[in-house]
Amino acid sequence: MSDVLQWRHNQENDMTTTWRTQKPGGDEHAAFYTGYIQEAPGPDVLATLERQGTEFAAFVRGIPEVRGDHRYAPGKWSIKDVVQHLSDAERVFSYRLLRFARKDPANLPGFDENTYVREANAGLRTLAQLADEWAAVRRSSVALIAPLCDEVMARRGSANGHEISVRALTWILAGHVAHHEKVLRERYL
Repeated sequence: MSDVLQWRHNQENDMTTTWRTQKPGGDEHAAFYTGYIQEAPGPDVLATLERQGTEFAAFVRGIPEVRGDHRYAPGKWSIKDVVQHLSDAERVFSYRLLRFARKDPANLPGFDENTYVREANAGLRTLAQLADEWAAVRRSSVALIAPLCDEVMARRGSANGHEISVRALTWILAGHVAHHEKVLRERYL
C-alpha cells in the first residue's frame, strides 16, 4: 500500500463518531446546560439535528399565523420571539462550535437572549418566514457538524467564562430546540 493510501486508510479508521450516541459528561459544560443536554432526543444526535431541521420547521408552519404574537403570560416572549430566539441561539452556539473545533483559544463572550429577542423585531415577520430562516440555519449547523470526528468533538473552548466541549455544544443544539418546542406545545398552543 502506498504511503498516501496508507495515510488515507488510517484517517478513515480514525474518524470515529461515538460523539453521535454518547452524551457529554458534566465536566464538558457548565451546569446550566445540563437540562438541554438531557432533553436532547437520542440515540443519534446528528440524526436528531437533521430530523429537527424538518420537523420543527413544519411544526412552526402549522401554527396559525394569528397565534404568532401570542404570549402565554405578560412579559413572556411571543411564539414568533421563541422561533427567532432559536435561530439566534443556533447561530451563537454553532459559531462557538466552529471556533472550538478549529482550536481557536479565544474566550468568547456571552450573549443576552432578551436583548436579541427585543432587537430582532420578530413580530414584523410571518411564522413561515421565521420557520424558513430557522431551517436554513439548522442546515448550516448540520453541514458544519456532520464531518467531525471524536477527536474534534472532544476539543474545548471557553464561552461566557465557562469551558465547553464541541460535543456538548452539538448536544445543546438538539436539546435547546426540544426544550423550546415542548414549552411552545405546553404553554402556547
